[in-house]
Amino acid sequence: MDLSQLRPAKGSTKNKKRRGRGEGSGLAVTAGRGHKGYGSRGGSKKRAWFEGGQMPLQRRLPKFGFTNIKKVYYQVVNVGELNKIDGAEEITREVMIEKKLIRKKKMPIKLLGEGDVTRKMNIQVNAVSRTAKEKIEKQGGVVTLV
Repeated sequence: MDLSQLRPAKGSTKNKKRRGRGEGSGLAVTAGRGHKGYGSRGGSKKRAWFEGGQMPLQRRLPKFGFTNIKKVYYQVVNVGELNKIDGAEEITREVMIEKKLIRKKKMPIKLLGEGDVTRKMNIQVNAVSRTAKEKIEKQGGVVTLV
């Protein structure tokens, strides 16, 4: 047996409907499109989301949620990640971008308290959690809010 002998399983395929090919085909006059109406005309297309004229799902469901335009989104940095920055005692936005702790230049930075502080460091951020501030000050460092 080789590829040229492969055939579909018996009964698994049907002949294509030959629409509009005479009375004997059973699909002669209207070619299976019904009488009159939009779908019977040439060039008619139903969009995938069209529901036959009933109220669409998107309009049946209620609206929900909103976007708070006053919410401030922060880039989060944990104090444990600051140990990756060697040599620099003054840690600023530029240093954090250089060491890939944050990505965006204009988005505010918030310092959180996960991890341990191993040395004294002075940090400039936009916001800080209470635990992060305690950990840095315990090592003799300073947190400056910009």
